[in-house]
Amino acid sequence: MKKVVFIFIIMLTFSSSSSLLKSKEHIPLYIRQLTDSSYVFITFQDVNGTPYPSNGMYFLTGEGVVMLDTPWDTNQVKPLLDSIQAKHNQKVKLCISTHSHDDRTIGLEILRKYGVRTYTSFMTDSLCKVNGDKRAEFHFLKDTTFNFGGLGFETYYPGVGHSKDNLVIWVPDLKMLYGGCLIKSDVAYNMGNVEGADIDSWIVTMNKLITKYPKAKYVVPGHFKYGNFTTLQHTLDLLNEYKEK
Repeated sequence: MKKVVFIFIIMLTFSSSSSLLKSKEHIPLYIRQLTDSSYVFITFQDVNGTPYPSNGMYFLTGEGVVMLDTPWDTNQVKPLLDSIQAKHNQKVKLCISTHSHDDRTIGLEILRKYGVRTYTSFMTDSLCKVNGDKRAEFHFLKDTTFNFGGLGFETYYPGVGHSKDNLVIWVPDLKMLYGGCLIKSDVAYNMGNVEGADIDSWIVTMNKLITKYPKAKYVVPGHFKYGNFTTLQHTLDLLNEYKEK
């Protein structure tokens, strides 16, 4: 039943995007407000003929906009920057990418072109370099807090999971955890593609997150619908179900 419901949600949400794919037009950019100062932006890539969504975020601060991860569609990087400028009269000043895969990093060089300071962990940069992926201008060696415009962004590397380098970002003032692809959405009914993942380590990593962020009010995964603290437990449940098969 859960599988049927999930497929129905996807069909409803992206039916218009499917028609865009068939006509070979660019799939659109969506922006959804989460709190007064935070927004989720959604871009897509064609995965086996189906538009697959990817979440990123941006935050309004007193000194400009902080972005977490880049659009997955490079054609939407400039439109996103323009939309933020038009909607909020602010420019994106800083972007932190949470791991080395394309859905987190592919727009880094474009952002840098438009004056955005781009950051990844040193581990992520090393993997980007080896794999020929886009790289950030700046890197950090250990967990780092970015204080920008009165808002704090705490990076935390909990261990291997979806990838070797996946980290999360905690925004304490908003009680918000941005999990990227380390976290599965509440509407996910299985683990999906786990190529390159380490399931056993991922289970350990999720237990760390559940212990560390019990007060998380918002939890934003890398794909599909965002949720709250229960999203962490849902991800752990999916991992355990996968391991038992």
